[in-house]
Amino acid sequence: MVYSVKELYYTLQGEGTHAGRPAVFCRFSGCNLWSGRERERPTAICQFCDTEFVGVDGPGGGKFNNALALARAIAETWASSSEEGIPYVVCTGGEPLLQLDTPLIKALKQEQFQIGVETNGTILAPEGLDWVCVSPKANSALVQTSGNELKLVYPQKGIDPAIYSHLAFEHFLLQPKDGPNRDINTSRAAEYCEEHKEWRVSVQTHKLVGLM
Repeated sequence: MVYSVKELYYTLQGEGTHAGRPAVFCRFSGCNLWSGRERERPTAICQFCDTEFVGVDGPGGGKFNNALALARAIAETWASSSEEGIPYVVCTGGEPLLQLDTPLIKALKQEQFQIGVETNGTILAPEGLDWVCVSPKANSALVQTSGNELKLVYPQKGIDPAIYSHLAFEHFLLQPKDGPNRDINTSRAAEYCEEHKEWRVSVQTHKLVGLM
């Protein structure tokens, strides 16, 4: 399989339960809920994405001819940081499970990586992942109903967080929707979490401190 990667870089995890953890981010190109073209955003299933995932022209991005080539590039990115400890890669997108497969997971394990994925939950996650974060989107079919973290962008029209509370996740997070109403959305998320103690607020710290 040829893997299409928008960007590959070392940073700190900016949100969720692992916020602040050093990681290599591997952002795969493509998504099944929006093409990435602005003219098609109004008719997409997911209309609020703030991430550029089209093409392979970002830092460290490109076409990787096989799993070993991509795993080596990820390992080299980690090594260039001089970070000690257990190597950690976050596979994200777009929708990473369109490409993240068993051969790549095995190749990353050979490089001693722990592997996290951030997915919209419309595709079942393969075995061998160490951290599964699902971020459901309204009007999409959720098939990945278990994992480590359910991180819901809030508010979303047509979604009540309560519909997810019974699912088999270790952590339930509300992430205020970014944009001109971010402060209002943050207040609303905090109020919801105060009233529903199984939920926690997830703030996008990478945007606050200027990380990629």
